Formats: sequence, structure tokens, C-alpha cells
Amino acid sequence: MSDQKVALVTAAAGVGIGSAIARQLALDGMTVVVTDAHERRCGEYAEKIAAETGQKVLGIPMDVTDAARVEAVMGEVVAECGRLDVLVNNAGFNKIEPVAEMSLETWHRSLDIDLNGTFYCMRYGLPHMINQGSGSIVNISSIGAWETSAEHGSAYAAAKAAVMALTRVAAAENGPLGIRVNAVAPGLIYNDFLRKIYPAEFFDGYAKDRSYVGRIGEPEDVAHLVSFLAGDKAGYITGETYGISGGVYPHA
Repeated sequence: MSDQKVALVTAAAGVGIGSAIARQLALDGMTVVVTDAHERRCGEYAEKIAAETGQKVLGIPMDVTDAARVEAVMGEVVAECGRLDVLVNNAGFNKIEPVAEMSLETWHRSLDIDLNGTFYCMRYGLPHMINQGSGSIVNISSIGAWETSAEHGSAYAAAKAAVMALTRVAAAENGPLGIRVNAVAPGLIYNDFLRKIYPAEFFDGYAKDRSYVGRIGEPEDVAHLVSFLAGDKAGYITGETYGISGGVYPHA
């Protein structure tokens, strides 16, 4: 078994948090497995960060809502790389609809991707970590799990709150086995896709009136925190959820 750590990141081939995390973990010297539901984009991004970082990067298509596929991919990664050290559950979905008007499709899709997908990856990744006696899992939640606000959508907020609870219990179960489980709760993190949802003045107002650091978060901000939690310097940290919102929603 190689000593080089292996990290798997879900929904990592887009333009947001997942892709920044995958790139950062490669820069940290890990072998990175980029998974995404979009097969072509998955392969292309894996090749891109491999060229940038000089690390081995695998691109493996995976829909986190397909439990059988998740189980197969976890086995494929361990067969190919010999180990699984870091799992980052980043896949997410949100469609904001009021509870009184929400379609069942929106509710079920939010829970399937945001919560069930996280569970499937942990369910089928953890046995490999238990077998090797070490590992670190970082789940991406949201400040929407804490806030009393209509901004995030109830299905998304409910699923992300459940991810925090899942994180705490999994940390308690697996800490004695050498595995740490933590979560990160981002606030507004910019990517170009958001321009299709919000007007330009939304971003200016957010940076000026809500963020205590005078700017909107970038995917790399989250990637740096995940890098720390995934690594050995965070060896005494488990069961925690860390907010990263520029002070918009500090949580203690």
C-alpha cells in the first residue's frame, strides 16, 4: 500500500466548491479522485488538475443518489489506489420553493442529493477506512441549517441540518476506530452560475452590508478549511461543524 493519501471529492467537476477542494487536496500532495454526475466534465477536470499539480488524479463518474454505483466506486478507488484516506461529501442541490407550494420532486431531490448522497458515500466509504484504521471525512453543510431565513429553501436547510447530525453521530461511532468526521457550513460562496440567479446589486449589497470582511466568499476559502480538517494538523478535531461565512452567521 502506498503511503500517499487518497482523497475522493463528490461533485468536484464544476466551477464551485468541489472543484476548488479537489485542486487544493492535489496541491497538498494527495492522489485525488474527482467524482461527478457529468462524465465528460469529470474526466476533463481530472486531467486539468493533474496537469496543474503533477499529482495522480482520477475522474470517475458517480451519481451520489445511486447507492449501488457509490458502493462500486468506493471499491474501485481502493482497488486502484490501495486506500481511501479522505472523503469530502460536497454534492448538493437546492431549489427555493415555499413549503406551502413546494413540489414533492423538489423535496425528494433535495433530500436524495444533500442527505442520502452524503449517507451513501459514508456508508460505503467508511468500511474501507475502518479496515485501514484511519481516515477523515468532511461533509459540506450550510449556514442555512442554522439560520431562521427564507433565503435558503426549507428542503435544503432541512437536509443540511441533518448532515450536521449525521456528522456528529458518525464521529462518535468511528473516532475509536481512527476516523474523524467533521462538517463545514459555508455562507454565500461565489461562482459564476449565481449570476443567473441573483442580480448584480445582490452581490454588492452582500459584501457591503452583511459580510464583516467586506467581500463574498470564494470556493478557495472553503477549500483551505477542508484541507486543514482533512489533514493531520486537525488530528484532535472531530464531530464539529465549522461556519465559513465572513461573519454573516457566526455560530458557537
